[in-house]
Amino acid sequence: MPKSVPEVTGAPRPVGPYSVVTEANGFVFVSGQVGIDPATNESVGDDIVAQAAQVMANLGAILQELGLDYDDIVKTSIFLADIGDFAMVNDVYGRYFGERPPARSTFQAAGLPKGFLVEIEVIAAR
Repeated sequence: MPKSVPEVTGAPRPVGPYSVVTEANGFVFVSGQVGIDPATNESVGDDIVAQAAQVMANLGAILQELGLDYDDIVKTSIFLADIGDFAMVNDVYGRYFGERPPARSTFQAAGLPKGFLVEIEVIAAR
């Protein structure tokens, strides 16, 4: 199956030359999301919990547009500006998954786009 790039309207606009979502071979790759409210395309502020909640909401909205949900996620990557925020982000993140959460990696990044505190990307399976 060739790569496709579905258009999604409920996601923040990309801040660079990349697609919000690409699909190939039954997998859906969602680019890293940050704490931007898609209605205003503005940051939700500098609170890590608010940013993490907005990121998870953005991911859910993108997946929903594609007929998927959190249960379809097979892998996540979390990037934190400060690994000290891990527990707070983990608490928010954990609310979205049941007893069988996806595989995950978490990293402290030297810097995230536009000074955001958290970015999460996901891979889902159809």
